[in-house]
Amino acid sequence: MERHAIRVFPRRTSYTPWDAMAFVGDPPLIRPEAEEVHVSVSFTWDIEEGYRLQQAWSQYYSKVLLGGPAMGSPSEDFVAGRYVKEGVTFTTRGCNLKCPWCLVPQREGMLQLRPIVPGWIVQDNNLLQAPRAHLDAVFEMLDRQLRAAIFAGGLQASLVDDWFANRLQGMRVESVFMAADTRPALKSLAKAVEKLAFLGRRKLRCYVLIGFNGESPSEASARLEAVWEIGAMPFAQLYQPPDGYVEYGSDWKALARKWSRPAAMMAMHKVEEL
Repeated sequence: MERHAIRVFPRRTSYTPWDAMAFVGDPPLIRPEAEEVHVSVSFTWDIEEGYRLQQAWSQYYSKVLLGGPAMGSPSEDFVAGRYVKEGVTFTTRGCNLKCPWCLVPQREGMLQLRPIVPGWIVQDNNLLQAPRAHLDAVFEMLDRQLRAAIFAGGLQASLVDDWFANRLQGMRVESVFMAADTRPALKSLAKAVEKLAFLGRRKLRCYVLIGFNGESPSEASARLEAVWEIGAMPFAQLYQPPDGYVEYGSDWKALARKWSRPAAMMAMHKVEEL
């Protein structure tokens, strides 16, 4: 990354960089020298704010670029720490599935292997679609890290096999995120959780998309409970369409909040956990 470039983000997330050249929102009173400014927009609902920030920073810098996933910027040149915090890495881009709620195939195309940049938070969209040789190289890289591995991208549960499970048993793992966005996906999730049961529920997380295609809160709650019963820790995610932003009601927000906080879920199921 150009060390003379400022990076600007519309909002802070758990992945936003913290270095001195990374900013969230408007220009501060005291600003560093920089040759250019990059406004990075990850979510479609922040596009308007991205344009506003481009104008705001242009008052002080002559070259202010607007890009990011939501703007359709290419993702071939991942550099650690540039637009996500240190530790996050992408070893592949794209996905061979075409889930109707997901923008990855549209933005990134089919699965493509990328040079393996060191890190311990693997954010690939569908890592297990990669060939075995690539997976071996990823594990070798993770073995060299000082931190326990986090598979944060959402593994395709149907691709979790004995080889992958055995490989995880031989390394330090902080958490593994899988995905179960439909009721039919629960069958594959159950098989994957059985293979990875040695990790325990606290390390076995599962993204669960809720609110898609007319789903009701009660239907979403039932799917989340089913994920818990299988043995994984759900992480509810409210669906947002690519062409707008849905302002969910308090019932949906409460449901998502309850089913994305491990402490709340453990308390809710305390009898089962004794």
